[in-house]
Amino acid sequence: MTDTTSSPLSPEIFARRDRAKAWFESLQDRILAVLDALEDEAPDALYPGAPGRCERRPWTRETGVGGGIGGHLRGRLIEKAGVHTSAALARFSPEMAAQMPGADKDPTYVSASISLIIHPRSPRVPTVHMNTRFLSTAVSWFGGGADLTPMLDVDRRQDAPDAIVFHEAMKAACDAHHPEWHAKYKAWCDEYFHLPHRNEPRGIGGIFYDRHDSGDFERDFAFTQAVGEAFLDIYPKIARRRMAEPWTEAERHEQMVRRGRYVEFNLLYDRGTMFGLKAGGNIETILSSMPPMVAWT
Repeated sequence: MTDTTSSPLSPEIFARRDRAKAWFESLQDRILAVLDALEDEAPDALYPGAPGRCERRPWTRETGVGGGIGGHLRGRLIEKAGVHTSAALARFSPEMAAQMPGADKDPTYVSASISLIIHPRSPRVPTVHMNTRFLSTAVSWFGGGADLTPMLDVDRRQDAPDAIVFHEAMKAACDAHHPEWHAKYKAWCDEYFHLPHRNEPRGIGGIFYDRHDSGDFERDFAFTQAVGEAFLDIYPKIARRRMAEPWTEAERHEQMVRRGRYVEFNLLYDRGTMFGLKAGGNIETILSSMPPMVAWT
């Protein structure tokens, strides 16, 4: 999909974007395979019916050059999941260019990303979000992170078992590349995934980073890959440990209300949602973060 003929960006930037794209797509394949495996392993007594299977839906951008692969699952354990990759060569609108480093000289940019959201059926298994991306105008950077959203109040504590192991996984990913990054990006996650109108966090946090550029592309790319690998390692462990636990109707209702908070954040505050809609992304994949069932009472 690379077309450098009309772009002011250097061939090196395109080569970096293509490396990131290839890695994000390989990670997508592995995550989708794990989701299919979890569907197979879910206990029949709690999750009757046939296991779900991930479906890949390619799409093409309506503006610029590029597109992506939407990975979708409606299953018995995983009530709804989206694991999507995309890549683009496009131009920012004047409004967006004013906010992007390097776009004041030329609004042309390239990007590649993976983004996922998993909404399990069981209120005992936490919802999770992860995304990583590479974006370049005249300057380049990485962004992304991962955060966990338990559905039940009893699990929404920093000393809850799921929170402890999730934070440990993200810390290990950061510490392998810089001893100060975890504290910085954990605090940023807590600040970002917060609902100001309710004065409450969306979940128990994780890490969040944007416009990450240490000056060493290889180091920053390796760090971004480590975040993806950490997610792929820890979340299936959490799901496997919790998915056999039975739940009550009251807990299912609590899950529905918590999902309502998730909708509020994604539609009111989430920068990725706004960027995707303004940049000509695929509506189906952008809004696949919405839970399948939700309540506000």
